[in-house]
Formats: sequence, structure tokens, C-alpha cells
Amino acid sequence: MPDPRPGAHDTPPASLPMGAADLAYHLAMGGRPLPAGFLFGFSGRAPTLDSVRARVAERALRIPALRYRIARSSRTFTRVDAIDVERHVHEARLPGDDDGSGAGRLMLSRPMGGDGRPPWDVWLVHGPAGGHSLCYRTDHTFQDGVGAAHTARALLDDHPAGGPPAYRGRRPALGGLVGALGDVAASFRAGDMPAFDVPVSGRTTLCQAVVPVARLRAVGRANGATVNDVFLAALAHAVGTWHHKNTGSVHPPLPVAVPMSVRPGGEECAPGNRLVVARVLLPCDAPSPRHALSRVTARTDGLRAGRQRDALRLLLTAGPRGVGARVGTRMVNGRSVAGPVSSVDFGSALVHQGSTARRSVVYSGLGAGIRCLTTLTSQHDTACLAVIHDEALKGADELPDLWLAALLELERL
Repeated sequence: MPDPRPGAHDTPPASLPMGAADLAYHLAMGGRPLPAGFLFGFSGRAPTLDSVRARVAERALRIPALRYRIARSSRTFTRVDAIDVERHVHEARLPGDDDGSGAGRLMLSRPMGGDGRPPWDVWLVHGPAGGHSLCYRTDHTFQDGVGAAHTARALLDDHPAGGPPAYRGRRPALGGLVGALGDVAASFRAGDMPAFDVPVSGRTTLCQAVVPVARLRAVGRANGATVNDVFLAALAHAVGTWHHKNTGSVHPPLPVAVPMSVRPGGEECAPGNRLVVARVLLPCDAPSPRHALSRVTARTDGLRAGRQRDALRLLLTAGPRGVGARVGTRMVNGRSVAGPVSSVDFGSALVHQGSTARRSVVYSGLGAGIRCLTTLTSQHDTACLAVIHDEALKGADELPDLWLAALLELERL
């Protein structure tokens, strides 16, 4: 079936320069790949590896983001004209993976190809009792979460349309420009984050929780908040509870980096990162989830009113890309923030060979001293919270249950 997405039938350029965000990831990782992508969980009979390879072979050359490899020495993306599907599509078996998190851990730990191929692969992971996962994986230097969402849908979905909404840029307000400069200035100070002040082990694991999207929306409607606000507030309270349980002390407001997409229409499947990050202090010291939600909503309302997303985009792209990249690495590292906290709405559920995914999860590895990444991925009527963390964060696997408890408390108020 032809891919209906914009640009899917055009011949892409022979090479593309890295953007500021791409270069930021390249610098932060020292040229090493940082795995990122989407995982889709299914129940019922799994497709065959040959059928998945046939789908990928049919579509890959029509999707711009799959046609490039990373030329790190020249800091460019270079087009390839042939794709060896057998080297990009793989199979694994995890008979003990009861909740699907094992597939995520596999994607985070499995080495990525460094042989000059385009930096992506697809995995069919068989779980217990007929359950299985399809995983699209790329290098974060090459693609952000929203780009990965569109690419995974274009590559794997029976009817590849829809996905996260396009960014529509506007002129930033003065408040947004001031806020963006304030975020950059704050990144020069070490963040106060005692719960995450542990040596990095370099070993990454993942834990998760699944919840109906309707619950998040209902809390948001009752409090004049968005789903993302509810996610952040419940996370703030979960971290505060976790820290108090371990130490008996109140955790100060936690600095995190909140990615925001600036991927415009027509570039859904274009290679490269199209994102900026805002610095947000999660109110882990709030006395209740309701107080946390009020403070989070005030912060995000301010971001929207000042059009800070637009201001950050202008700040990172107005000058040389090297300057923008250095600003990016300054704003997202383990000294200044605990880690990224990202929310992606995948849209309608992925359907592959007639089977509908039960859930989806956006994930990324850790780098630049980051100890923890938290994502909320919505698909149709289901949301999945994933906490990807360094194993040195003992007890961090409690955070999903604490997040669910905070959400339940918000529903009771």
C-alpha cells in the first residue's frame, strides 16, 4: 500500500546537515548511539518474521527517515539507496516477559549497528502466552520521539495515517523569550535533586504502569488542566513520596527537562530531531497531589501564554548550529536536571496485519549523566507510564505504583 505521508514519494537529498538538536545529542553521547523509539504490545498470535520483513521491505525506501545513515565525521546524514532488510529486522523470545517491560529493556541494552547502515531496526519480540511486541528503534541523534511515532506508523501500520499533531509556529511573546533565557541561565547552576544524586552505573532498566487515558482526562477536566499536567503532577508527588519514604525528608522542587515538538506538517517522517526543551521544577514538596497539580498547571499555562516553545526554537536556531547544540547539552545533562519527562500522544492504536496494539511506549536510553527518563505514551484509550532509570537508583521501580497512587488521590478530591 502506498504511504500517504507528505514527502514519502520524493527522492530525498543526497545529504543533510545535522541540526542543532541532532548535534547536541552527538556531542552529549561522544558519537555513541543512544537507542530511542517505540514499542507496541499485542496479544494473540504473533506475525512471522518473514511477514514483518516483507512489510518493511515494501515501505522502507519510501520513508525519508529510513534512507539515511549518520556520517559523524562530517556531522551530516547521508542517503543510502538500498536497504538490506534482513540486517534491520530481527526476532527475539522472552517467555518470562509478563508485562512487556522486558522487551523495552532488551531494546535499551541491545547494541545498535555501527557499520554504516541507517541507524534503525525493527524487532519482533515473542512473550508468554502468545503475547508479542513490535519495536521500532533508532538513534536519538537521528530522530526524536514524535518523528519516531510517525515513522513507526508509516512503516508498520496497516493504514498509516494520523499520529501526533504537527507543530504550527508562532511569533514568541516577550514573556516566552525571557523565560527561554531564564531556562538557559538556570542550566548553569547545579540542580538540587537529592533523590537522584547517585553515581551513574551505566546499566539501564525500565518499569512501567498502564492506565486508561479517560482517567487522566477526567482529572484534567475537573481541574482545568491537561493530561500532561496530570502526568507531571502525579510524578512530582510520586518522587516526593518515594524520597520521604527513604529519607524522612521533603524533596525540593525537582528540575526536569520537558521536550516539546517543533516538527511541522510535511516533515512527519523527515530525519533529524525537531524539538526543544523547557526547564520545569516539579513540585515534589507540595503537600498533596492537588497542590502539585495547581503549581504544575500554573507553570505550563505560563509556557503556553509566553509561547516559550517558539522562543526556544528561535533561540536554538537563530545562530550557528554549534552554539545551539552547546545550549542544548547545557540544558539536558545530569548536573542541571534529573532527566527528561516526556509525553507523546501516538493517536489511534497501531494495527499490524489485522492485530491491534494494546499499548505503546516511547523510550530512550540514558546519557550525559542523566539518571532517569520518564515518559507517558497515549494510544487510543490507553496510556503507559515508563520509568527508564539507571540501576543505581535503588527502589526507583516503586515510582510507577506511587504515580498510580497519586492519580487515585487526585480522582478522590
